[in-house]
Amino acid sequence: MKVTLSVIKADIGGWVGHSAIHPALEESARESLAVAKQNGQIIDFCVTSCGDDLQLILTHTLGVDNEQIHRLAWDTFTTGTEVAKRLKLYGAGQDLLADAFSGNVKGQGPGVAEMEIEERTSEPVLIFMADKTSAGSWNLPLFKMFVDPFNTAGLIIAPSLHQGFRFEVHDIREHKKIFFDTPEEMYDLLMFIGTPSRFTVKHVFARHDGAIAAASSTERLSLIAGKYVGKDDPVMIVRSQHQFPAVGEILEPFRYPWIIEGWMRGSHYGPLMPVAQKQATPSRFDGPPRVICLGFQLADGKLIGPRDMFDDPSWDEARRDANLLADHLRRHGPFEPHRLPLEEMEYTSLPQIMEKIKGRWEKL
Repeated sequence: MKVTLSVIKADIGGWVGHSAIHPALEESARESLAVAKQNGQIIDFCVTSCGDDLQLILTHTLGVDNEQIHRLAWDTFTTGTEVAKRLKLYGAGQDLLADAFSGNVKGQGPGVAEMEIEERTSEPVLIFMADKTSAGSWNLPLFKMFVDPFNTAGLIIAPSLHQGFRFEVHDIREHKKIFFDTPEEMYDLLMFIGTPSRFTVKHVFARHDGAIAAASSTERLSLIAGKYVGKDDPVMIVRSQHQFPAVGEILEPFRYPWIIEGWMRGSHYGPLMPVAQKQATPSRFDGPPRVICLGFQLADGKLIGPRDMFDDPSWDEARRDANLLADHLRRHGPFEPHRLPLEEMEYTSLPQIMEKIKGRWEKL
C-alpha cells in the first residue's frame, strides 16, 4: 500500500513568549484534522508540539506536495492563529508569511518534510522535531546515521545496508540540488553539508533499491521573508529497520549535543539537547535548542503510537553535556563563537546599524 507521510509545522503563537504551545492551539488543530479524517481526506493524524511550534503529522494517499493536504495544513494553522490572537499569544501567526494560501505551503513559512512510500510488512518510522534551531541542523546526524560505521554497525555487518546511501543536498541560497553516493563520495558530501547554513540534506535514499530513507524540511524563513522573522525549527522523517539503520542507530547521533545555530533571537550557536516531548519547552536564554523524536509503526496508513523516544534515562548524560556546553557558550556573551558570524546576521539588526554608521568609516 502506498502511503504518504507528511510532517508540517509552524509557529503560530508562543505561550509564554517563545517557550511553549498553549493547549488550545493543539486542541484547535485536532478538531480541524478530525473533520478531515472523518471526510476521508486523510487516513490518520497526530498533533504535537516542540517548543513554540505546532506539529501536524498526517498520513494520506495523495502523494507529496499535494495541494489539498497543504491547504488543510494552512487552514489548520490560520484557524489556530485566530485562537492565538484571542489569547494574545506571542508572535501569533509569525510563520504564515503570506496573506493567503497559494497551492503549496513551501515558500509560505511552514516547514515541511514528506515522503511517499510502499508500506513494508513492518514500517517503523521516527519523526524528529527541533526548536530554536534552523534548517541544516540535521546534516550532521544524517551523516552519522547513514555513512558513519562507528555510529551505524549495520553499514558493516548488514548486507542490506552495505551498498550505502544516496544523499540529495540542496543549496538553499542558489536554489540548486545535487546528489552524492556514499561511501565513495563522502568526502565531497562533507565539503558541502559541513556548511549547514547554506547546504542542507533534503532526502536520503537506499542505493540498493532506491527506496527513500529520510526526508527533512529545508525552508529558511529569513531567505523567504528577506528579514529575520523567527527560526526555521526543522522537522525530519527517518524510516528504520531492514534496509535502513535500526532504531538505535538512528537515535545514537543525538547522544552528543551538536553545536547548531539558533537559540536566542536565532543569532547564537548552542547545543542541541535531546529531550522528552514534555521537556521541549526551552526557557534558558530561550533555549538551549531542543530536539524530540516520536516513533510510530505504520499499519495501512494508521499511526500506531507515538512512542516518545528520548523519554529514557539513557539520554540523561546527553542532556547534562548540553547544559555544560550551554554554560560555556553563554560566557562568551555577544562574542563569537557564541554569537553567529556577521554573514549569518544579515537578516537581524546588522543592516540598519551599518546604514546608520556608514559615514563614520575612515580609510586607514
